[in-house]
Amino acid sequence: MTTQPLMPDRHRPVAVDLDTEKQQPPGSVLATRDHALIREWANRHGAEPATGEASDSGPATVNVQDGDAGIRFNFPAFARFRPISWEEWFQNFTKYDLVFVFEGDQPGGTAAGRYRLIPKHDLEAASTEPVAGL
Repeated sequence: MTTQPLMPDRHRPVAVDLDTEKQQPPGSVLATRDHALIREWANRHGAEPATGEASDSGPATVNVQDGDAGIRFNFPAFARFRPISWEEWFQNFTKYDLVFVFEGDQPGGTAAGRYRLIPKHDLEAASTEPVAGL
């Protein structure tokens, strides 16, 4: 079984917010900077804010190697990163000008937990389509 990449090579994910996410076709690759939507997505997937990097709240636990943003999610039964507060998570999200890119859930199936945190400038550079709504 071949898994499709979360980020298509030449096409931009659809920019969404909490109000427009559910209007997209199931399985779409979506992108947001909307804090409320990110928290809602995490809640639906049992994901908790986490980091592997050293920060004011604690020591490094895992070498994430993602350009120093260091934020991730812990999922149920797979918590290899150090838990942090939503406030600290979003401070890093904003400081590193990230975009949350994720796969929309398929109805009747397992919730898609695939996501990536991508610097906005990298997302813009990787696409041939204009940036809208991010």
